[in-house]
Amino acid sequence: MSLPDALQTIVDRFQRAPRDLRVQALLHYANKVPPLPEEFADDRSALEQVHECQTPFFLATRVEDGGVVRLFFDAPPESPTVRGFAGILREGLEGASSSEVLAVPDDFYAKMGLDSVVSPLRLRGMGAILGRLKRQVREQVEASP
Repeated sequence: MSLPDALQTIVDRFQRAPRDLRVQALLHYANKVPPLPEEFADDRSALEQVHECQTPFFLATRVEDGGVVRLFFDAPPESPTVRGFAGILREGLEGASSSEVLAVPDDFYAKMGLDSVVSPLRLRGMGAILGRLKRQVREQVEASP
């Protein structure tokens, strides 16, 4: 499995954690999602909704010069599971190169043991978030000169 170092560190922590601590760890990452910057907060049309999520979840990516990826997420605070996954992605992929992000396996979260603490419906939403994120990155890379 090919993961950026920061994301691999998170996966390793979850793998080592007992099942009951995985939920707490996921909820911890919910607090790591920063508020949207003004440009997105003022104009939400630049955010893409992930309809597979049970709660309203929106994301945007930006591939900057040099292929550095920036991530922006919006999910209600009363949805800590999906916010937690967004926090994991933010911490693990923010600042990674576009090639590193695109190489992340679509089901990397299965190695974290989240399937034992999160419902299949929520796992489907998590997969959709990663899929949208990677599609946005791929489109920006392909469109760049």
